[in-house]
Amino acid sequence: MMEPEVKIDNGELATSMIPEDFTEPEVLFQKLISMVKKYHPSDDVHLIEKAYKIAYKAHDGQKRKSGEPYIIHPVCVCIILAELELDKETIVAGMLHDVVEDTIMTSEEIAAEFSDEVALLVDGVTKLTQLNYVADKVEVQAENLRKMFLAMAKDIRVILIKLADRLHNMRTMQYQTPEKQKEKSTETMDIYAPIADRLGISKVKVELDDLAFRYLEPEMYHDLVNKIAMGQERRDEFIRKIVSEVKSHIEKAGIKATIDGRAKHYFSIYKKMVTQNKKLEQIYDLFAVRIIVETERDCYTALGVIHEIYKPIPGHFKDYIAMPKPNNYQSLHTTLIGPQGHPFEIQIRTYEMHRTAEYGIAAHWKYKENQYGHNTADSEEEKLAWLRRILEWQRDMSDNKEFLSLLKSDLDLFSDHVYCFTKDGDVKNLPADSTPIDFAYAVHSAVGNKMVGARVNGNLVPIDYKIQNGDRVEIMTSQNSRGPSRDWLSIVKSTQAKNKINQWFRSEFKEENIVKGKEMLTGYCKAHLIPLTDLLKTEYMNACLKKYGFRDWDSVLAAIGHGGLKEGQVVNKLQDAYRKKNPVHTTDKQILEAVNKENQLQGQNGSSTKPAAVKSKSGIVVAGIDDVSVRFSKCCSPVPGDEIIGFVTRGRGVSIHRTDCINMMNLSEQDRQRIIEAEWETSADGKPDELYDTEIIIYAYDRMGILLDITKILTENKIDVKSINSRTSKQGIATINVGFAIRSKDSLHDLTKKLLQIDGIKDIQRTQS
Repeated sequence: MMEPEVKIDNGELATSMIPEDFTEPEVLFQKLISMVKKYHPSDDVHLIEKAYKIAYKAHDGQKRKSGEPYIIHPVCVCIILAELELDKETIVAGMLHDVVEDTIMTSEEIAAEFSDEVALLVDGVTKLTQLNYVADKVEVQAENLRKMFLAMAKDIRVILIKLADRLHNMRTMQYQTPEKQKEKSTETMDIYAPIADRLGISKVKVELDDLAFRYLEPEMYHDLVNKIAMGQERRDEFIRKIVSEVKSHIEKAGIKATIDGRAKHYFSIYKKMVTQNKKLEQIYDLFAVRIIVETERDCYTALGVIHEIYKPIPGHFKDYIAMPKPNNYQSLHTTLIGPQGHPFEIQIRTYEMHRTAEYGIAAHWKYKENQYGHNTADSEEEKLAWLRRILEWQRDMSDNKEFLSLLKSDLDLFSDHVYCFTKDGDVKNLPADSTPIDFAYAVHSAVGNKMVGARVNGNLVPIDYKIQNGDRVEIMTSQNSRGPSRDWLSIVKSTQAKNKINQWFRSEFKEENIVKGKEMLTGYCKAHLIPLTDLLKTEYMNACLKKYGFRDWDSVLAAIGHGGLKEGQVVNKLQDAYRKKNPVHTTDKQILEAVNKENQLQGQNGSSTKPAAVKSKSGIVVAGIDDVSVRFSKCCSPVPGDEIIGFVTRGRGVSIHRTDCINMMNLSEQDRQRIIEAEWETSADGKPDELYDTEIIIYAYDRMGILLDITKILTENKIDVKSINSRTSKQGIATINVGFAIRSKDSLHDLTKKLLQIDGIKDIQRTQS
């Protein structure tokens, strides 16, 4: 928004002279009222009149840089909104959009005078106005600000008012300093024009682009304007001839149509010159002929007529009717060879498509009038029905399905994030419900580690304060800080903050963790009768370092000490390296002989109890056999808690299967002789130490986002996913295979129960091949 003028010492205003094209505020206001009455079904404009009187009084004595009374600005903003045919509440909010910020009137007073709806719109515009854009920041900054605008504007009309506000300010930018012109124009080009384009309002987007171009590249802009003006008469004659020919042929074909020619806007021409590296003289399609018809069928019929008259240029036809742009723009575009070989473009669309192309999201504020021009009984209820559907994301907007789907996906993403500022104006993108601690670590790990407090919008806040969109956060630090507290881990929301806090504890207490880790490793090996000294050889330790990405053995011990690694994991890796170097060659014949020997001994003793089981290196207890190679079958992927058996393979040790494994149940009589007893070994607390690979099959009704819901549950339960793939049948049933590591059957059962709560999931089964 334009800043109000400041009075100088002698009481006179530091303004330029009133411009020659100055129009009295009252004349502009009457123009506004007549515009609103043309499209609005209600003749009652007293709320707009009331808003005008309040704004006039509130801004009394304020002047713009041009010397005009400040009230000119809100009235002109409302005229732009009326051109977009917006509802009366939006017009009223547009009239009052500077009242709260520039004067003593509060949001509560606006709500009392008008309605909570108007107050909400004014408050939304005020908050967006307070966002400032640092012009020398990278594109990421601009993208974050665009997202912030959409995230902060709970009502789309807030964005429309802000766009109208910016458009009028850009129209009067000539009264600002060159520095201000460049600053606001950069902001317009990076933030406002893209938002207008995203909402499909080309009428606003095109003018914002041209006005920003004028101040960002003044020499190029004026040179382009002058050169285009020099050939204007010749081009006008060319357009008239094309329009006349097209109109004649369209009428002969019996198609009712409106046909006109329009010059392309300056910034569009400039972009084409830059991207195609051409001079103005080399660009012939400086204008386009537009054909507007009644039906979609007429569009394609007209296209056929046009292609009979003029030769189309191959590769220059675009069907945006069949495949609309993301902002819901629809038209047929074709580039043709005209008289004297000059190319030109023709756009063909229906009247409804034209309205959407010009007004975008604003095109849906439609008012119904009965034949007498009076209000329909339910018009007030219906006029914002479309907006409510956007905000509630209902599914009954089939005519705008793609646009709404894209807009919904954008805003759904924004809802999971919060956008806030550093004191220097940088935008930080954090997870929803983030705290000042998350913010501090997003700035720098040193800032987080030395944090002692925080201010938000100038006020002290507790460290568990939930940051809101648009907040300006300042972190207070101290060199005397003892560092982060472990309690912070339960407060922060971002993975980045949690990692950096854990990193600090690992670094700060490394010596203690090394001693603790060494004790834990030694204790584990003693409890499991594992000779640790045989394993702590350089080559075995190096294999472990490579596996877990550590530089030295002390780091591994420290990781065990602070809980980053389990001692059992490290021992298993050391044992794997040891076995590769010192393999034990046990044949299937030896295994079967050992099993038979145990069975004979059991029979001779007349005992029905199991013989003492010997532990295998894999956490599986195999009856009567020591130090045998054991592997888990992939056909049934057993996990602790499953009933299991061993199968003596030919030359590859013992494979472990579930007792209900189809492959085991279908063994031949001869192969059944190879089945041996096996069971899980558990730790002292009765729980398995290791993670085991398994796979499930999820059957679900196919819908958008189901994979996201599944992976969210897996992530929340800290499941290490190994693989995931899906396919969908013609009947719309999705089959999703998920491979992951888990500790036990009980853990798998708990996970399955959570997954079954997801909307659309029909059944979940263990893999069985």
